Amino acid sequence: MQILLILSSHDPEIKWNAVRFGNFLLTEGEDVTMFLNGPAVDLFAGDSPTFPIAEQAKLFALSEGVLVA
Repeated sequence: MQILLILSSHDPEIKWNAVRFGNFLLTEGEDVTMFLNGPAVDLFAGDSPTFPIAEQAKLFALSEGVLVA
Protein backbone atom coordinates (compact mmCIF):
# COMPACT_ATOMS: atom_id res chain seq x y z
CA MET A 1 0.00 0.00 0.00
CA GLN A 2 1.19 3.54 -0.68
CA ILE A 3 0.94 5.86 2.32
CA LEU A 4 1.38 9.63 2.44
CA LEU A 5 2.13 11.28 5.79
CA ILE A 6 1.68 15.06 5.88
CA LEU A 7 3.64 16.82 8.59
CA SER A 8 3.05 20.52 9.25
CA SER A 9 3.99 21.01 12.91
CA HIS A 10 7.12 22.60 14.37
CA ASP A 11 6.76 20.61 17.63
CA PRO A 12 9.79 18.29 17.98
CA GLU A 13 7.76 15.53 19.64
CA ILE A 14 5.22 15.47 16.81
CA LYS A 15 7.97 15.44 14.15
CA TRP A 16 9.82 12.64 15.96
CA ASN A 17 6.68 10.52 16.31
CA ALA A 18 5.68 11.09 12.67
CA VAL A 19 9.06 9.87 11.41
CA ARG A 20 8.98 6.92 13.84
CA PHE A 21 5.52 6.00 12.50
CA GLY A 22 6.86 6.23 8.94
CA ASN A 23 9.71 3.89 9.91
CA PHE A 24 7.24 1.42 11.42
CA LEU A 25 5.19 1.43 8.22
CA LEU A 26 8.34 0.84 6.16
CA THR A 27 9.20 -2.21 8.29
CA GLU A 28 5.70 -3.51 7.57
CA GLY A 29 6.44 -3.35 3.84
CA GLU A 30 4.46 -0.22 2.97
CA ASP A 31 5.62 2.48 0.52
CA VAL A 32 5.82 5.67 2.57
CA THR A 33 6.17 9.28 1.44
CA MET A 34 6.40 12.05 4.02
CA PHE A 35 5.40 15.54 2.89
CA LEU A 36 6.84 18.35 5.01
CA ASN A 37 4.73 21.50 4.97
CA GLY A 38 5.10 24.93 6.58
CA PRO A 39 7.13 24.91 9.82
CA ALA A 40 7.88 21.18 9.47
CA VAL A 41 10.15 21.86 6.47
CA ASP A 42 12.98 22.41 8.95
CA LEU A 43 12.70 18.78 10.06
CA PHE A 44 15.84 18.75 12.21
CA ALA A 45 14.89 21.81 14.29
CA GLY A 46 14.34 20.59 17.82
CA ASP A 47 16.56 17.51 17.43
CA SER A 48 17.68 16.49 20.94
CA PRO A 49 18.52 13.42 23.02
CA THR A 50 14.85 13.33 24.07
CA PHE A 51 13.57 13.52 20.48
CA PRO A 52 16.32 12.22 18.12
CA ILE A 53 14.64 13.39 14.91
CA ALA A 54 17.84 13.25 12.82
CA GLU A 55 18.47 9.63 13.76
CA GLN A 56 14.93 8.61 12.84
CA ALA A 57 15.05 10.62 9.60
CA LYS A 58 18.30 8.93 8.60
CA LEU A 59 16.74 5.52 9.22
CA PHE A 60 13.68 6.60 7.21
CA ALA A 61 15.79 7.64 4.22
CA LEU A 62 17.98 4.52 4.36
CA SER A 63 14.85 2.36 4.46
CA GLU A 64 13.67 3.82 1.13
CA GLY A 65 11.21 6.28 2.64
CA VAL A 66 10.66 9.41 0.56
CA LEU A 67 10.86 12.92 2.06
CA VAL A 68 9.24 15.74 0.07
CA ALA A 69 9.25 19.39 1.10
